[in-house]
Amino acid sequence: MSQLKQLITNDMKLALKAQDKSALKAIRMILGAIKQKEIDERIDLDDTQVMAVIQKMVKQRKDSISQFSDAGRTDLVEVEEAELSIINNYMPKQLSEAEIEAAVDKAISDSGADSMKDMGKLMGILKGQLDGQADMGLVSKLIKSKLS
Repeated sequence: MSQLKQLITNDMKLALKAQDKSALKAIRMILGAIKQKEIDERIDLDDTQVMAVIQKMVKQRKDSISQFSDAGRTDLVEVEEAELSIINNYMPKQLSEAEIEAAVDKAISDSGADSMKDMGKLMGILKGQLDGQADMGLVSKLIKSKLS
């Protein structure tokens, strides 16, 4: 079992003992998504794959929050934000926009990119470096602004 999955399982046990229903619900949701991925692919996930599942869940929550906000459903926004805060506990420390911009500048200078044709190459380089630490949508937006 991966260390991250073991940490989440231990946190579930703590939430059970503390009778923290909202945390327990979110943690069970995470473990359910991990288990579903393991069953679908018939493998035991390692930490990298578990992190990918968690990143997907973070993205889903952010999308839901924006859609519920647009619809004026503050009750559902609060639920999603609570889940997101618990899910974010398992994400690595997020980089600031300045740190992301520095990484983008370095990748552009290292690769010699000078036009939008190099966007895919830059995204490939930066995805490996920033995976889990930065919103790749923001990275994409920064690359586009620098190359155009």
